[in-house]
Amino acid sequence: MKNSLRALTLLLALPATAATLQVQDEKTGQPLATVMLRVFPLKAPALPSSDGGYPPPGQPFQVWREHTVFSDAQGRAELPDEQAGAPQQLRLRKPGYQDLTLPLAQVKSNGVLRLQRETDPLRLAEARPANAWLAALDLGDQARRLHFQTQCTFCHQQGNAFLRRERSEQEWSEAIQRMMRYGSRLSSEDQKALPAILAKGYQALREHPERVGATAPWAPELAQARISEWPVGDAMSQAHDVLLARDGTLYVADNIQDRLWALDPRSGRMTVYKIPHLPGDEPGGLLSARLREFPRHDSTSNAHSLAESPRDGHLFITPSAQRRIVEFDPAKGDFRLHEIGGGFYPHTIRIDAQDRVWFTLALSNQVGMLDRSSGQFKRYDLPARGFGERMTTRYIGALYWLMRHGLPLTNWLKVDRAGTGTPLPYGIEVTPDGRVWFARLHTDEIGVIDPRTDEVRMIATPFKGPRRLRADAQGRLWIAAFPESAVVCYDPASGRFTRYDLPVLPKGSDTPYSLNVDKARGVVWVNGNQSDSLYALEIASGRWTQYPLPRRVAFTRDVEIAPDGSVYTSTSSFPSWHVEDGQPTLIHLQPR
Repeated sequence: MKNSLRALTLLLALPATAATLQVQDEKTGQPLATVMLRVFPLKAPALPSSDGGYPPPGQPFQVWREHTVFSDAQGRAELPDEQAGAPQQLRLRKPGYQDLTLPLAQVKSNGVLRLQRETDPLRLAEARPANAWLAALDLGDQARRLHFQTQCTFCHQQGNAFLRRERSEQEWSEAIQRMMRYGSRLSSEDQKALPAILAKGYQALREHPERVGATAPWAPELAQARISEWPVGDAMSQAHDVLLARDGTLYVADNIQDRLWALDPRSGRMTVYKIPHLPGDEPGGLLSARLREFPRHDSTSNAHSLAESPRDGHLFITPSAQRRIVEFDPAKGDFRLHEIGGGFYPHTIRIDAQDRVWFTLALSNQVGMLDRSSGQFKRYDLPARGFGERMTTRYIGALYWLMRHGLPLTNWLKVDRAGTGTPLPYGIEVTPDGRVWFARLHTDEIGVIDPRTDEVRMIATPFKGPRRLRADAQGRLWIAAFPESAVVCYDPASGRFTRYDLPVLPKGSDTPYSLNVDKARGVVWVNGNQSDSLYALEIASGRWTQYPLPRRVAFTRDVEIAPDGSVYTSTSSFPSWHVEDGQPTLIHLQPR
């Protein structure tokens, strides 16, 4: 409250119209540009919770919307006109300054707010996003760093406040074994070495916070940006992937609670649909050991990735813990489950112009296809890196069955840094010519399937960890180079790869999980899931813009492009209680 009183010139009630504020440096009185101003409920309204803590299926309800704007070069910012029924508060945030939070009712129209510079080295470091801590963490050598970033940052951040706290070597060892059950393929060598490295490394950073480097300054273009957020799920959810349907509805797949959240962003009305559980489905599905120690879940499917049919608007969802594809009819609000008949871990999904549903089968080293006209599935076996890998991928389901029934394979099966045994076909995309492209994370390859001939061809990438990929209007592939803090463009016509390093500081410290291409405007949007940001690359100029997101620990893993050029994403950390406020959100970023 002392900061609030010192920061305000006058304390008056906010009128019904928009408030224009000016933000200044408290010491110098100079205007402060690129200050983030977030308006959100003083106390978040309770959502319906009659279905095991979640809203009852199929019954629409109203959700609140949060707003974030940025100050311009003169330190001015205009708060939105929309006022929620519940009391609101305003938080101001800018790197190098102390946060200021106060009830919105105390803010005067055309008033002045003043921020204090932060001078304490520890508090400066604590306010920096995870990528700054990850970059400062001494892991010994670059090969280990790339492997660590590939295997230890794809569910949650490394370096956020939850990870920085003091842990013993034994605690780190136990955490690593738990992560192995969740799906990490950290090498056996690093499983032994990293507990001591992480315990000492994070301790050194806590004791010497000046080693945590500064991040990139926020850009002047932010003054034009607007961000809206809506709550989706709770601290026990995982809002994995997001899809913007043609009718403007937003869908989010809750991986841990087997729910599909549907939002009309124009009205703020949300509806939850529950993915059916079949008789015999175990809690956690075919990967029940993965969630054995998770505090609360309601999942036998692990809803993952979404795609919309161009023919009838039905949604298709990959349930990574089952051998099936989920179909959802938005008009009727009901589901149909399609049994694949084989394969393991359906992952990313896309639909081609012939209404064929394509998806990767990550753990059985396959690409699958559902032909909707016949209702038949087809699976394409991908090349293995030797006899042992061929056997592992063929019998991966049996190995997971043994793990489900108490055999701790992850504790004694040797794992190397190449991920031998799990080549991991991951992202998938259909280019305008009808060919199907995919990325294989652990083999540093992309591949292509020609549906006319069923030919499969693999192409080595000149970078580590290709994760998800999308096509632009010319049919070029844009690929997230996950551990290398870059995106790479591959031109099938020339066979040429062109690299674009993210504009992140410290350099090389982000792990771009996914991306999408605004084909109409020639912009690539990238998830900066270690830096609490989204990045936009203008293809023609090669110019980057970084957009910080309102919440810390804003781990995102998908981007959707709206017709007007704005974008949607969701905070998707696993676990979600890492995110600031413990509330996952659906995010709408309007860059201009």
